[in-house]
Amino acid sequence: MSASFQLRASSWMNAVNLRSVGLVVIFILGSPVSSMEVMVSHKLNALNGSTVRLGCAFTSCYKVDNNKFGMNWTYQSTYNDTEEMFMTYKHKMTALPTAQFEDRVKFSGNLEKNDVSVTISDVQTFDEGIYNCFVRNPPDRQQGHGVINLVVITEVPPPRDSTIAVIIGASVGGFLAVLILSMVVVKCIRRKKKQELISDEQKIEEECKTDGEGGTEEGPKQL
Repeated sequence: MSASFQLRASSWMNAVNLRSVGLVVIFILGSPVSSMEVMVSHKLNALNGSTVRLGCAFTSCYKVDNNKFGMNWTYQSTYNDTEEMFMTYKHKMTALPTAQFEDRVKFSGNLEKNDVSVTISDVQTFDEGIYNCFVRNPPDRQQGHGVINLVVITEVPPPRDSTIAVIIGASVGGFLAVLILSMVVVKCIRRKKKQELISDEQKIEEECKTDGEGGTEEGPKQL
């Protein structure tokens, strides 16, 4: 094999290796990388007429850039209904006018702390439904999404009265204590009677022995 052929083969292999490395670098740089994570309470209960805070926070490897950051809050009565946007961020936070919420929705988060929560005042039964929190924080390539299911209750459940439970527990405990004490007393009485019976039997045996010994001594005297 000539030296020129070996040189050409070596150059061709180096070119192939460089091309492979270039393709790997392009693949790594071009592949989508997502470090976005949105955190919400998946289910919230709110009393009719009260104020409820829909918490939504996110984590990202990148600091928020107000010129690139984006956020949307939407509402839908069920998962099958069309979403209605009521809060958005594009260079600034804006509450969108809606017939349902009017001016009852306010931004209550803090972008510097990655908090994009909102607050709804004077909650009504028709506010019940699905709330979506969408977050975009470039250069994160994927959009973060959190879902909250809001349930509106018309009255606060009555506090559980533990008085009856305490009375029942005390009665059962007292009954068990009396039962255990009675069993102990009965057992003690039976044991005492058994001991007395054993003592009586021992006395009878001793008397029989004494009588037998006395009869043996008197026999020879009569002869």
